[in-house]
Amino acid sequence: MVLVIFLSGCVQRTKSGKPYGWVYDNLAVPTQHLLMWLSQQLGNNLGWAIILITFIVRLILMPLMINQSRKSTIQQEKMASIQPYMTDIQKRSKEAKTQEEQMEANQEMMALYKDNNISMTGGIGCLPLLIQMPIFAALYAAIRYSPELSSSYFFGINLGNRSFALTALTFIIYAVQGYMSLIGLEPQQKKQMQSMLIISPIMTAGITYISPAGLGLYFFVGGIFACLQTLIILFMRPRIKKQIAADLKDNPIKAPAKKPRPVVEQETVQKEKQQQEMHNKNRQRNAGKQQHHK
Repeated sequence: MVLVIFLSGCVQRTKSGKPYGWVYDNLAVPTQHLLMWLSQQLGNNLGWAIILITFIVRLILMPLMINQSRKSTIQQEKMASIQPYMTDIQKRSKEAKTQEEQMEANQEMMALYKDNNISMTGGIGCLPLLIQMPIFAALYAAIRYSPELSSSYFFGINLGNRSFALTALTFIIYAVQGYMSLIGLEPQQKKQMQSMLIISPIMTAGITYISPAGLGLYFFVGGIFACLQTLIILFMRPRIKKQIAADLKDNPIKAPAKKPRPVVEQETVQKEKQQQEMHNKNRQRNAGKQQHHK
C-alpha cells in the first residue's frame, strides 16, 4: 500500500492534466507502447496483453523463486528439528524476572540458530520482489495515466477502474496458495504461520482494490503462478526432509550451553534470601508481642 501511494506521488500532472515525471517518462510510456503493440497482436485486447506480460515475467523469475522457496523450506525443516530447544528457551524468556535473565535467554536463542546454521529470517529473500518492483511501477503508471488503457475492457471489467471481482479472485487465489504452503508442516510451524495465511491475502486484495483492474489482473495471474510454485515445492518437500534427516545423523543438533550463574551472584542471592527470612521472623515476633500486650 505504501508503494502504491509512493508511485501515485511520483507521477505529477501539469495544469492541463498531462502526466510527467521520471517514472512516467522512463517506465510508463515504454510500457504503454509495449501493451498497445501486444494488444494489436492479440486482437486489440489489452487484458490478454497484461496476462502475456505477467506470464513472461513470472516464467523468467520461476527458477529464482523456486530456488528461494527451496531454501526457505530447508530452513523450515531445520527449525522443526530445534523446536524442543526453542520451546524451552522461550519458556524461560517469558518467566525471566530480571533483564539479565532475559538477555541470557536471547543470547541462547541466537547461539542455537548460529551453531546449527539456521537463518534468523527463515531463508526468505526479497530479490524476486525487488526484480518485480520496476514492472509493478511501470504497469501501475501505464494503466493509471493512459486514456487508451483506462477505457479498455476485459470480460466486462474496465481495466482502468477498481474491480470488486478481481479483488475477490485475488484474495481467493492467494488464500489457496497460503493454505497449500502449510501442507506437510509440523503442527507448531502451522500455528506460527497461520497469521500469514490471513494477512497475505488481505494485503494483496487490499492493494488490488485500490489499484486499477489492469494491475489487479497482474496480481491475480501472479497468484496462479504462486500456486504452481508452491505445488512444485510440495513435491520437493519429502526429498528435502530426507536430506535434512541425513544431515542430522552426521551433524546432530548442537544444544546451547547454559551459562551457570557466577559464585558471587549465587552467594548474594542466598544472603538476600536469608535476610528476607530473618525479616519475616522478626515481623511475626513483633506482631505476637503486640497481641500479648493487648
